[in-house]
Amino acid sequence: METIGSGRIWSDLRLEVWYMTTLNDAKATESLNDNLSSGIPSHSRNDLERRLLRKLDLRMSIIIVLYALNFVDRTNASSARLAGFEQDLHLQGNQYATILSIVYVGYIFMQVPANMVLHWLQRPSILIPGTMVIWGLVSTLAGPSISVVHGYVLWPCPGATKNYTGILLARLFLGFVEGPFFPGIVYLISGWYKRDEIAVRTTLVVCGSVLASGFGAVFASGILTGMQGKLGQAAWRQETLISGGASIQVAICAFFILPDFPHNTKWLTPEERELAISHLREDGIDELGKQTTMQGLRDAVCDWKVWWLAVALFSQFVALSFIIYFPTIVATLRYDLTNTLLLCTPPWVFSTIVAFVISRYSDKTRKHFTFLFFSNALAGVGFIISICTMNTAARYFSIFLMAQISAAYMVIWGWINNILSEEPAKRAVTIALHQENPPM
Repeated sequence: METIGSGRIWSDLRLEVWYMTTLNDAKATESLNDNLSSGIPSHSRNDLERRLLRKLDLRMSIIIVLYALNFVDRTNASSARLAGFEQDLHLQGNQYATILSIVYVGYIFMQVPANMVLHWLQRPSILIPGTMVIWGLVSTLAGPSISVVHGYVLWPCPGATKNYTGILLARLFLGFVEGPFFPGIVYLISGWYKRDEIAVRTTLVVCGSVLASGFGAVFASGILTGMQGKLGQAAWRQETLISGGASIQVAICAFFILPDFPHNTKWLTPEERELAISHLREDGIDELGKQTTMQGLRDAVCDWKVWWLAVALFSQFVALSFIIYFPTIVATLRYDLTNTLLLCTPPWVFSTIVAFVISRYSDKTRKHFTFLFFSNALAGVGFIISICTMNTAARYFSIFLMAQISAAYMVIWGWINNILSEEPAKRAVTIALHQENPPM
């Protein structure tokens, strides 16, 4: 009896081992087939993905420079105000405020149509640098124009903007050509990375504008104090010439550096293209999508979540509106022009550090609202301090608290990217609708 029982036990054990071996072989075969279907061996797939992301990140890093120059071109009027901008153009009353805000009219009208065109053409490597070249020309023409005399000598001529009407039209047109830029780069990023990879990339891009707020003031300080009267031009006119020229040069480089999308980027090898597409599919993202551009518009407009998030972003931008007056706010510390512009830098360096840390932790912990509330509460304390006292130290401390509100902006954008990972056509419109609120 014991022999028979032992035999049955051994038979059952052999049967179980055979079953487990067969099951494991089936799983291994299925995994191998999945990997072979993508054309990539399993042992090297992770290494190839990391290599592809590094290659892509290196090329995408130029977006940080593009966005920083975009911010400088859009806000150089804020620094120019401290160097005779209003006096030279004979501005009165609320005309300066109108000049600052008129640029966002173009943003409102252009962002949705531009992103729809971008989805239709699928060529961000041409459309994004192309808009940058145009706004660089507009910025350049808003400053001094140069004429050639006798074929050799360059003589400065009066600027293209001589009065309120001229600068108002220049800023209005600047808004129309800059409007497509930020929604376009966010849509481009969303076309390459998974949802858990987008937030940190978007944060790095926006950090470009935050740092431009600080170091742009250092740049402006050197020009506004050292080039006044050079070539017979006001320093603020030369600032627009230099920033516009820099935008054009960087944009020309971007034509050759920026990617399009995984299916049509020319510098990808066939293996890298297949890997990039399968990388997105793992996150449930169809890189090409099934919707037409007009279907994407309809679905985005009819989605209530899009509008609620747009309201949240609008409220956030109201709190951020002090940025366009930032040099004027720092000027209330009653220092000279050079020191005022230099004092603009430390708050934005602090803001960049805080924003990056908070956005990373909010993305990892998925507690976006907590960090959003924390950043806005600190900014609220800064606003109250600046209202209640004229003490120099207290006001400068309040400026640091106000500047770190850029962290809330990055947190809410990371939140949106995690919530609204839709069909490419709908995602293009959704991103643009949220940017009907002008960016930093």
